[in-house]
Amino acid sequence: MSTTPSTPSTPATSWLPADFRHPTRVEVPFGHHLRPIRAEDTDLDMVAVMGSRERLWGIYGEAWGWPPADMTHDEDRADLARHAAEMETHESFNYALLDTDETALLGCVYIDPPEKPGADAEISWWVVDECVGTELEEALDALVPRWISEEWPLERPRYVGRDLTWAAWMALPDLPR
Repeated sequence: MSTTPSTPSTPATSWLPADFRHPTRVEVPFGHHLRPIRAEDTDLDMVAVMGSRERLWGIYGEAWGWPPADMTHDEDRADLARHAAEMETHESFNYALLDTDETALLGCVYIDPPEKPGADAEISWWVVDECVGTELEEALDALVPRWISEEWPLERPRYVGRDLTWAAWMALPDLPR
């Protein structure tokens, strides 16, 4: 499903095996793919996020405070740079859903260490408003759990917003840090 794993530049954190190599490209039906997001994606990300901001705030706002209504290009670029750096150290993962030529960012997949008990990862994803209810969204919905099962060293992934609501997730106690 994916190609060319990446070797972390520093040791992986304890939530993943030290020798785990995260996928760097995952084919998605209809000529799309997932790849690690990077700061250079800011222009595409701004269009995607701010164009779908109201719906995304309805999903992530209470839990993450994202995306803020007044997010600037510089703030988004810093956020994407942080995501890219976290992927290299295996702290967390943010994959962009892109068209074939990478001229449009159509969503994201987040794979994070657990913040709440009962899982070994917390995974969520979204597509832009124009893709809601489309075959692309259905394909991504089917692909993500299969991809996680087949290629990630996880035994109890939690699909937040899928196998439990965000409200139910927020009601769980936090893991000690």
